[in-house]
Amino acid sequence: MNSAAGSSEDTVVDAVVAALQESGEVEVARTEDLDDLAEALGKVPSGATVVALGGDGSLHAVVETLDRLGRARDVVVGLVPLGTGNDFARTIGVDATDPAAAARALRGATERDVDLIRVADGSVVVNAAHVGVGADAAVAAKPWKERFGIIGYAIGTIFSGFSAEGFRGEVRVDGQLVKVKGRLLQVAVGNGRFVGGGAPLLPNADPFDGRIDVVVSWADTPLRRLRYAWRLRSGRHTQGDDAEPLRGTRVVVTVKGSTAEDGGIRGNSDGELTDPATEHAWTLEPGAWRLLVPSAT
Repeated sequence: MNSAAGSSEDTVVDAVVAALQESGEVEVARTEDLDDLAEALGKVPSGATVVALGGDGSLHAVVETLDRLGRARDVVVGLVPLGTGNDFARTIGVDATDPAAAARALRGATERDVDLIRVADGSVVVNAAHVGVGADAAVAAKPWKERFGIIGYAIGTIFSGFSAEGFRGEVRVDGQLVKVKGRLLQVAVGNGRFVGGGAPLLPNADPFDGRIDVVVSWADTPLRRLRYAWRLRSGRHTQGDDAEPLRGTRVVVTVKGSTAEDGGIRGNSDGELTDPATEHAWTLEPGAWRLLVPSAT
């Protein structure tokens, strides 16, 4: 767990640890940064279970660090959601309302091999990544999230959907060019269904199926862009004639025109903004890490 967690969470953490101790020996590692995390994970015995206490960012940090250490298949990961969004927990059916109950549920959970998405720079995506209006929404939502929490992301999405002009470019899925009509509004890829605290950006995503889920949108007028942003909150954004859901194992977005000349566009990778680039590429690595999931999932 992150050592920066406030004292208000100490009672919750104590309850989670007590629940985990019902299944066996537990060692709590409080880490301040990624170096601390790498040191802690490097000491975990092979075959042990590493339980991430936190949100999507904590889970991403654990999986990416295990991957960097070459230990992603060496240990099993469990998740007890303590974050704000808990989007990946939603996808795999982990209850985020009662952390102690989620910890106890790990005893009857099923170990499954989970897909991982590799970014061109070597980093990984556990849940979802996107370029276009989604990254713009993350920027626009920041001041609103500080005041309204998860609702702030919805406000940012709507504002961005209305003001975004999109970008010129092309999308290839497994080498096949995706036919789009006009400027691209958003390209999203992922293993998880939700972003921003419950928005079903990739409503059919399955982190165990050996495929990257993709949504390509080219909504080309302010009204259609606003409609896309509004429908995104309920997962209906893929049903119109200005978006296409796809699946594949490699996705490449190439930015063209004046936007490319200006250095490209930023992306959002598991909730973190990425630097502007003229090409964004993701490749699936099936069954790359191991996770405990509710037996019904």
